[in-house]
Amino acid sequence: MNPKLKIALVHGGLFLATFITATLAGAEWTYGRSVFMPDYSWQDFFSGLPYSVSFLLILTVHEFGHYFMAVHHRIKTTLPFYIPLPPLPFFLGTLGALIRIKDSVRSKRQHFDIGIAGPLAGFIAALGILWYGFSHLPPPEYIFQFHPEYEQYGLDYAQFVYRPELMAEGTADVIVGKNLLFLFFEKFVGDPARIPNVHEIMHYPLLFAGFLSLVFTSVNLLPIGQLDGGHVLYGLIGYERHKKVAAVIYMLFLFFAGLGYIQPAESSEDLLWKIPVFIGFNYLCLTGLKISRINTLIIALSIFAVQYLIVTVFPRIHGYSGWLLFVLLIGRFVGIAHPPSEIEESLDTNRQILGWIALLIFVLCFTPGPLEVIITTVAAP
Repeated sequence: MNPKLKIALVHGGLFLATFITATLAGAEWTYGRSVFMPDYSWQDFFSGLPYSVSFLLILTVHEFGHYFMAVHHRIKTTLPFYIPLPPLPFFLGTLGALIRIKDSVRSKRQHFDIGIAGPLAGFIAALGILWYGFSHLPPPEYIFQFHPEYEQYGLDYAQFVYRPELMAEGTADVIVGKNLLFLFFEKFVGDPARIPNVHEIMHYPLLFAGFLSLVFTSVNLLPIGQLDGGHVLYGLIGYERHKKVAAVIYMLFLFFAGLGYIQPAESSEDLLWKIPVFIGFNYLCLTGLKISRINTLIIALSIFAVQYLIVTVFPRIHGYSGWLLFVLLIGRFVGIAHPPSEIEESLDTNRQILGWIALLIFVLCFTPGPLEVIITTVAAP
C-alpha cells in the first residue's frame, strides 16, 4: 500500500471513530440515550451531533494551530491523531487529539510558538461556541423534555429535585463545575432566567462542549513540562527558573488533587492500608522531580501530613480526586521540567505579551472540579 495512503487512512479512520464515539457520547449526555439500549435509533445518534461537532471543531482548531505553526517553522509534523473513547457511561467520547513532531525543535522561540498556537486558536473557537450557546439559550421549560417529572414543581423545580432523598436509588446526579470565563458568560451574555442549573448543563450540548473545551485548554496550559503551558512559561522565563516554578506548581496540583481523598473519620482498618498506599502514590508522582529518593519521600510524606491535618480541622474542605490520574501521567510520562533548547534566544515583546495572555487564559479556564458524578444509594420514599 502507498505509504501516504496508509497514513491518510490512519488519520481519517481515527477521526471517523472519534466522531462516532463523540456523537454517541453526545446523545447519552444530552438525552440519556445509550447505544446499548435495545430501541436505540439513528434519530438518537443524530441527536448527539451538536455536542460532537462543537467539541471536535474546537479540538481540531486547537491541533491545527500547532500544526500550521510547526509548518511555518519548517518543522516536520504529523496531522492530528484523534483519540476515540468507547461509548461507556460518563465518558466524553474522546480523549482529545495530538500531533507528533517528527523533527527536533531547536530553539526556545520555536517551542514557544508551536506551544502557544494551539490553545490560543482553540480558545477563540471555544469563545465562539460559548457565545452562540449562551446567546441562544432555550426557554426554561426546555428542561422538562428531559425530566418531565420536574414539571409538577414548575420553574422553581431546582429547590426540590436536587435533594438525594427525593432521587430514586441508582440515579446519577452530574454536577458540572464552573470557571471564571463560564461565570462571565452567565452574567453578561446569557439571559439570567434561562441559565441552566449546574446539575443540567449536559443537556445543553453547546454549553457542555464549550465548557469541556475550556477544561481541555486549561489542562494543556498547565505551565509544567512539555505541556503547551510548559512551552509558554519556558519561553517566558527560561530553563532554570521554569524548572523551579514548574516543580512548585506540580506539587500544588498534586496537593489539591489529593486533598480530602483520605478522611480521618474512616475506620482504622481502612486507614491502615489507605495511608501507606496514598503516600506511595504521592512518591510515585514526585519521582518526576528527578531529585534524591530521600527528598522525594520527605516531600511525599509532608504533602500527605498537611492534607490530613487540613481535613482533620476542616472536614468539608476537599480537592478534586479526578485530577489524580492526570497528575500521575504528568509526573511519570510527560515530565515536570522542560528540556533546554539548543538555542536559548529571548522572546520579543509581542511574544511575551501573548505568553502572559496565554497564562491568563489558563487562570480563566481552570476549573477546580470539572465534573462530579453522585450516584444515589438511598431509595426515595
